[in-house]
Amino acid sequence: MLIRFYKPYGVLCQFTDAADRPCLADYIDRPGVYAAGRLDMDSEGLLLLTDDGALQARISEPRHKLPKTYLVQVEARPDPAAFEELSARLRDGVVLRDGLAHAVSIRAVAPPDVPPRTPEVTPHRAGRSSWVEVVLTEGRNRQVRRMLAAVGMPVLRLIRVSIGPIGLAGLEPGAWEAIEVPPGLTRSSRY
Repeated sequence: MLIRFYKPYGVLCQFTDAADRPCLADYIDRPGVYAAGRLDMDSEGLLLLTDDGALQARISEPRHKLPKTYLVQVEARPDPAAFEELSARLRDGVVLRDGLAHAVSIRAVAPPDVPPRTPEVTPHRAGRSSWVEVVLTEGRNRQVRRMLAAVGMPVLRLIRVSIGPIGLAGLEPGAWEAIEVPPGLTRSSRY
C-alpha cells in the first residue's frame, strides 16, 4: 500500500506524540503504515506512507537519489544576477554542519497558487519575499532551510510538491489517498 498525504503546517510526521501535538494519527486511519521520509513540523506538502519496508527504503534512503521538489517562500528578493550567483553556490554545494550539501536545481518561480497556511506568513515579511523551486536528491534534517539560510535566503514557507514521479496536485492540506505504486518506484527502477 502507498498513501500520498498533504501534510499541513504544524503536524508531526509520526503517529503519536507525548505532548499531544497534532500528528499523523489525527489524519490517517490506516494501521501498519509508516512515513517514508519526513517533513519538519513547520513544513507542508507531500508525505508518502507505506506498509512495505522495501518501498519505504527506496523512497527515503538518499542512495536511491529520488528527486524531491520543494516550493519555498524566502525572505529575500535578489536581483537576477545575484540570484544566479546564489543558485550556482547551491548547485556547487554549501557547507553545512553535517557536510557539503548540493541542490540538483534551483530556480525563481512566480508566487504559486497554494492553499493558505495557518498561521499565515506576516504581511511585512511576505512583502519582501520571493518564491523558488528547489530540487534535492539528498534528505538531511532541515536541509532546504539550512542551505537557503547559508546563502542569505531565510525560509518563510516550505512546501514539498513532489517525490520522484508522485506529485501533490489534487490534494488539499490534511487530505490523503491510497495510490498505486508508480513504475518509477518499482524495484527495477533507476531510483
